[in-house]
Amino acid sequence: MVQKSRKPASPAKPGSAAEPKRRGRPRAYEPDVALGRALDLFRKGGFAATSLDDLSAATGMNRPSLYGAFGDKRELYIKSYQRYRDNARAALADIFRAQLPLRKRLERIYQVALDIYVTGEEGPKGCFTVLTAASDAVNDPVIRAMVVDALTELDKAFASCFRIGKQRGELPEDADPLVLAQIASATLHTVAIRARAHVPRKELEAIVKGAIGVMTGAGK
Repeated sequence: MVQKSRKPASPAKPGSAAEPKRRGRPRAYEPDVALGRALDLFRKGGFAATSLDDLSAATGMNRPSLYGAFGDKRELYIKSYQRYRDNARAALADIFRAQLPLRKRLERIYQVALDIYVTGEEGPKGCFTVLTAASDAVNDPVIRAMVVDALTELDKAFASCFRIGKQRGELPEDADPLVLAQIASATLHTVAIRARAHVPRKELEAIVKGAIGVMTGAGK
């Protein structure tokens, strides 16, 4: 008995069930997107209160993917905090460098800072440095060094503003730019804390206005 020859299998058509499905890479796997979501979690809850499960759910990445993209949880935290610092620096850099009258420059700096502090899908988030990283810095020398660097950088930026203002005659001769810079930074820190506590923006703006009046009228 002669067997009938079988027809060769025809090639699978594109899109047919025989063709293996290609897996698209979810948007959450984009480093910038995932890091931004991790930043939001860490900024709100800090290092200890943010679990890997929380991070996985927020980014859409499983643990191996998180490790592969960012390293361990501590490394992801540090990268998130650095992202926050980079974003804040970018938002304020042009204002600190702008050739504006001292009072106007201070008003704009605090306005932008408040925009950062009072925003958040689940309520005002305040400042990562003051409200989150400063607490986590207690037990981590790397985070502590980053916090000290952030505070020092802010003091120097404000000191430059006051130094220029003094040279222009906008401050009295006995005004100390460094002391004024520390007061300016402290004002920024207190409104960040109050913003996190849901103090209305109008009240925060009133604090800022009073502080600017004291700083620009020092020694008079």
